Amino acid sequence: MGKGSDRTYRSLRGLEKTASTSRVLNLAALAARNASNPEHEASPFFVASSLNGAVIVRHRLRDQEREAFDRIRYTATKLIIPFERSDLGLGGRSVFVSERGWLDAFEELRGEAPDFPRDVAVLEAIDELPSLDPFLLREHMKRRGFDISPSHFEISAPDLARMQRFVGSEIAKLIELAYRDAEGQENNITRLVEALLSAKTDERLEPLRLTLRLEKENYKEGIFAWKGFLYYKWVLNTLWGNLRDVFNELGKVRVIGPIDSETAHELEALKNRLRGKMERQVKSVMNHLGVYDEVFQQLTVEGNALAFRDFLLKSPEMFLSLGDGCGLVSHIATYWRYQFPRGKPLAANVVQLVDTLQDFEVSLGSDTHDAQAA
Repeated sequence: MGKGSDRTYRSLRGLEKTASTSRVLNLAALAARNASNPEHEASPFFVASSLNGAVIVRHRLRDQEREAFDRIRYTATKLIIPFERSDLGLGGRSVFVSERGWLDAFEELRGEAPDFPRDVAVLEAIDELPSLDPFLLREHMKRRGFDISPSHFEISAPDLARMQRFVGSEIAKLIELAYRDAEGQENNITRLVEALLSAKTDERLEPLRLTLRLEKENYKEGIFAWKGFLYYKWVLNTLWGNLRDVFNELGKVRVIGPIDSETAHELEALKNRLRGKMERQVKSVMNHLGVYDEVFQQLTVEGNALAFRDFLLKSPEMFLSLGDGCGLVSHIATYWRYQFPRGKPLAANVVQLVDTLQDFEVSLGSDTHDAQAA
């Protein structure tokens, strides 16, 4: 079942400089970036060295691809082994996690290497997630007991550049508090943000460590947790406009072609269910971020460093819920805009529209409200 080159690989060359996004985990790029980092090689994602140059993608399944699974799925985890790590545009071989016969195909792709069950378990753990963003992925893999170097969970360079301005405005008050005795701290905000978002510990952040009252053994985990919340705030801040468009356009999208009254009624019911689930998902995400905002305000306004420190050290359990919600919201907002580009007619045939909305509804899952209504 390992596949040869197909149209997926036409866009692979564009991933060469991308390390981690909500949709892509590019182990080939990470390996190149960390070529001189012994820790990266000592604690890899996979036991089989051939897999540590792979590209893993959260892929929206085409109609014909869904037939390869025993249960209805709209997205799947795709493992791609490039023919040449330095030139992804040459394509590679691939397999979907959990498609029928995938274990045999996977065994063939990974070659002769020990501990096959461990590498299978890693991929199955990745497949459990709705998103591949680095913070969610790191926490999930750690909870599953996999020892993987933190260098595998870096924000991609383009995302990092876009995130820095947002983070600077978010933490300006804290930097002022931590560096009030340092000369020219305002001019150093950009460099301090770069240090904070770096995957490496930086001595320039020592005043922040002291302000947060984090012992050195807890420092890395605390800073990682903080970066995680800043990352999710940034992601959601970039999504709100598109998400508002989804809510607005959901009731305006027009069906092209004939549609009988029964199907029209079912379509409206689907829209209403989806709107309710989306609202509850957004509320859940906002509640998580509200907890963060509250303790951060206690730190910067009231000087309560202990409350913020304790929150950071206890917050990893919130990552799965917050990251899951963020991934779902991101998928809906970005895929809706992909299906209905700005400036194009807000219209689709009934099959396409129902397929898209059912994809969203399935991804959001069932909830208590639906169970009570049933």
